[in-house]
Amino acid sequence: MRERLLSIAFAAALGCISGSACAMSTESHPSACRVIGGEKLPAESGGSDALCNAIAAAAAEQAPGLGYSVEVTVHPLSRLSASVTTEDGRKLEGLNFTRMDRPLSQSAFKHFASSIAAELAKAGGKKS
Repeated sequence: MRERLLSIAFAAALGCISGSACAMSTESHPSACRVIGGEKLPAESGGSDALCNAIAAAAAEQAPGLGYSVEVTVHPLSRLSASVTTEDGRKLEGLNFTRMDRPLSQSAFKHFASSIAAELAKAGGKKS
């Protein structure tokens, strides 16, 4: 619950700083982030909170107004996978990220989050 609230607050603050979200309607688009195996993330990466915050920030920038839920699984050998569901219940194709040359970090989180947000943006106009 704490991770979800932090993600929402971070995305709202980021949007208000950029000026785009403050001008939008107050219609709520729920977003949720859950990290499975977050204890496997390096402490210096910021952990699950940093990963969810990166996803929220990227989604606010690339797919503003789209609600989603994302479940990220941390695998051994610096690998992440994500299952993303849009607010209308559509499941997006699974996303994977592997960092071969060094441990996962906040910059890796931002890269993965950008990929997730790009898929959300693509799905934003599609109804199946």
